Amino acid sequence: MPEAMEKTIAILLLDDHALFRESLVRFLHAEPGLEVVAQCGSIEEALRVLERRQVDVVLLDLDLGKHNGTQFPSSAKQQGFGGKILVVTAGVDQNQAAELIHDGISGIFMKHHSAALLAQAIRDVANGKVFFDQRLLQAAMAATARRTPPSRPEQFTPRERQVLSFVFEGLANKEIAGRIDVSESSVKATLQQLFAKTGTHTRAQLVRVALEQHKHKI
Repeated sequence: MPEAMEKTIAILLLDDHALFRESLVRFLHAEPGLEVVAQCGSIEEALRVLERRQVDVVLLDLDLGKHNGTQFPSSAKQQGFGGKILVVTAGVDQNQAAELIHDGISGIFMKHHSAALLAQAIRDVANGKVFFDQRLLQAAMAATARRTPPSRPEQFTPRERQVLSFVFEGLANKEIAGRIDVSESSVKATLQQLFAKTGTHTRAQLVRVALEQHKHKI
């Protein structure tokens, strides 16, 4: 499908700093295919917006003044929100990251990265990919492993572990195929095997389950 015909990604921005919101809104409005349909400074306001607006991606800050943004994903899910959540933050510890992944977010973007990279991250998560800093993801996996007893998941094959590692890096099927020198259809088949083994349907869900249940097999 030509880029001009692609569906516009509707974005909700949740951040308590008005100056940051306004600056980011101006930037995103200039990006093709991206539209900020609402900007909010509190969880309550954002949840009200989700009740009446179609939103594809929520950009979520964790430091919301009196409130912690980690509360938002579970609240949005309980309300029936089926879109993607990309955390955009100045800092997050490994335990918070593990909690957020458990709650189904699609990525964590650090504010010290460029605005252009944020635009790409939004497009990635809207299209079903994940966006995680690899060091942060590994630290979150280690934190989860320390506080949960080992499980006995179904063994991943070497190819499944290989594909899963590239999913963690946020690569698309075509990119993964190029890395391991197989066809794109082969990568799709391996992903279907991973979905079946973990009982998941999306990459974000796959990352969450792998983090919680399969970390010692990856």
